[in-house]
Amino acid sequence: MSISKEQALQALQPIQDPELHRSIVDLGMVRSIEIDGSTVEVEIALTIAACPMRTTIENSVVEAIESLDGGLECNIDFGVMNDEERSRVTEVVHGNPSETAGSQPAHGHAEGRLIPFAEADSPTRVLLIASGKGGVGKSSVTTNLAIALALQGKDVGVVDADVWGFSIPRMLGIDRPPTIINELLIPPERHGVKAISMGFFAKEDQPVIWRGPMLHKALEQFLTDVYWDDPDYLLIDLPPGTGDIALSLAQFLPRSELYVVTTPQAAAQKVAQRAAFMAENVNLAVKAVIENMSWFTGDDGKQYFLFGSGGGNDLAERLDVPLIGQIPFAIDLREGSDSGNPLMVELPESEAGKVFSHMAEMIDVELAPTRKYNKGLKFLD
Repeated sequence: MSISKEQALQALQPIQDPELHRSIVDLGMVRSIEIDGSTVEVEIALTIAACPMRTTIENSVVEAIESLDGGLECNIDFGVMNDEERSRVTEVVHGNPSETAGSQPAHGHAEGRLIPFAEADSPTRVLLIASGKGGVGKSSVTTNLAIALALQGKDVGVVDADVWGFSIPRMLGIDRPPTIINELLIPPERHGVKAISMGFFAKEDQPVIWRGPMLHKALEQFLTDVYWDDPDYLLIDLPPGTGDIALSLAQFLPRSELYVVTTPQAAAQKVAQRAAFMAENVNLAVKAVIENMSWFTGDDGKQYFLFGSGGGNDLAERLDVPLIGQIPFAIDLREGSDSGNPLMVELPESEAGKVFSHMAEMIDVELAPTRKYNKGLKFLD
């Protein structure tokens, strides 16, 4: 069978770049198609020389061409895009990343640059995961909650804003840095979650010694120079406390929602409430409380309250928001965070896994911006 170039190009149209989620035809990656009898030669221009998804693209192209007829043979010649071609790619997927919106920073802008998540028509809900102090498991909560949302069919991204104690790449099991096309960063993805972190740019044992302006700039780049592609949810893992990063994000993302993580201890919830009061002072919406390490379930089936009880509920009542989850102290949760095989991937039906699934559903449905909370876990439309 002999096919035309048009038929071959049409067969390649549905193939998407695995990172950019756009057709390789629309991105200009298909440079040429030559047909000689039953042999189809396709030249593919990769965005960068060390493209991590080269094999995936190759397999998809071969399968698409050879599926047109069993007698066809597809050969691929890979090249690398030049600067002009890469510029076209960034415009196709991201517009003009250097677009400005005035000369002075304002709500929803960074150094005059537009932050898409701050726009009124943005489809993305930004969830700030905060805590008053370290050691409450905030990052593991962020990681597993993000995966729980992804398992429910949502497009999810995570910003690891804890630039001093970055841990999201390790917890997700991501072992490669972002792909960089011109000045556009393509975040790596694992378990259905895209992520960006200072951990991609600094060694794990290297301290990040930055003052406020440098932190501000790094956050700006995480929000404006990363290709997020309008996710349903962007979770931001905040550092503990109420410092520069929290204040910068309040300026950048005034429409974001704050979720406070605490443990059952009375002392912990009193510290956690400071993060919530800070949010209220800068007009961020405090949406809910999450209690971690609520109890340990022994082999005998009994619950042991190792860190006391009642802290999460007391904090929720004080803030007049719901307590949407009590996560048990689980060895599998800790081991999964250390190994890069999160609990929500390995054991989604476990006791803790079911709590994360429930919280994801609560956030997606009951805590949607169109609904209002009334005391007693009742919601009013």
